[in-house]
Amino acid sequence: MSSTRKLLLLCVSRVGTSVATMVYAGSLPYLLDAWKMTAAQAGTVQSTYNIAYAVSLLIASWLADRIGAKIVFLVSVWSAAAAFLAFALGARSYESALILNAIVALTQGGAYTPSIMLVAGEFPPQRRGRAIGAIQAAASLGYLVSILVSFSASSLLSYEWGFYASAIGPLLGAAAGRLALTHTANIVHGQSTLAPGGTDLVRALTSRRSVLLTIGYTAHAWELLGMWAWTPTFLAAAFRSSGAADSAIMGLWIAVPIHLSGIVATLTMGEASDRWGRRCVLVSTALSGAFLSLTFGWLIDFPLAPLLVITFVYGFAVLGDSGVLSTAMTEAIHPQYLGTLLALRSILGFGAGAVSPLVFGWILDTTNPTSGLPQIWGWGFMALGVGGAIASVCALMLPGEKGGRV
Repeated sequence: MSSTRKLLLLCVSRVGTSVATMVYAGSLPYLLDAWKMTAAQAGTVQSTYNIAYAVSLLIASWLADRIGAKIVFLVSVWSAAAAFLAFALGARSYESALILNAIVALTQGGAYTPSIMLVAGEFPPQRRGRAIGAIQAAASLGYLVSILVSFSASSLLSYEWGFYASAIGPLLGAAAGRLALTHTANIVHGQSTLAPGGTDLVRALTSRRSVLLTIGYTAHAWELLGMWAWTPTFLAAAFRSSGAADSAIMGLWIAVPIHLSGIVATLTMGEASDRWGRRCVLVSTALSGAFLSLTFGWLIDFPLAPLLVITFVYGFAVLGDSGVLSTAMTEAIHPQYLGTLLALRSILGFGAGAVSPLVFGWILDTTNPTSGLPQIWGWGFMALGVGGAIASVCALMLPGEKGGRV
């Protein structure tokens, strides 16, 4: 099978599996009332998901170094399909969602970092940014489908039907992943590709690039995961306050600017980093994301059309560095240690991302005196901007090479 066809099928797999990730966030405007949750409780469900996801990324990355990325990926995508079906059938309260959503998260990490490792091994550096960007864009498309389906079904029918419809995605993702890797060898880098003499694990993990990219990714995850968790509800509040809360149209316009922007960002920024260098792209996207996080939440009363345009730009900026950070990491460390470093990066990044939605929800409860959909959002989004600011500093401190490349 050609590399291009394999990449296409892996992208289809990432679309389907990623549908499971945003169903809770897409349904949240309706779950707040249906499950009688406070904003802090709602944030706890997402934070628990992110903690479990961090654990799954740690385990998946560690296993990929030892038993191969292909095996980990395939086991994970099939487990993801089964776990989300259990969520769709069983999540009917805050308590049940807390447990079942965490189980879904435990299956998701093996579909993420191993897919990056598989693509990194398939494409040379001059094409790698575009290829990894495509994998990231596929995940963003899955998130878009997830929010669109779950929000619209919750509006038109019930949140249960949103869960049921979304369960089709992970099943299709598992099947596509199996087709993609049918003729792919399972390579264990720790055994087959030894690092040059003197390049031990500690030195690899503590190099300037590795440290800056890891800190930058951690700050990026704080901002991104908080933004993903709460922006759909923020837009729902904006639609309702404007009196334009038509259910089907509302679901479409909430899903599209948040995650279509992510698709465009990961595709274009990956290729841009191939052409102009990783550092240049990381600096520009991190600075833009930080500025928008500091201002976005204060725009709740903006007219809807310009607000949706700003949401698109915000989503583009915050996700634009995601694939580039991953690509730069594959180039900063030898393949023998890549899984270990991705594991460390994941536990730190998604650990921060686990706290972020909870802190955001606590800020909403503190700054909004009444229950239901909050109306004061600025302080919550400003807290996300701290992550963007740290990511900007790390990007600026990255050493450059000839031509401005990281």
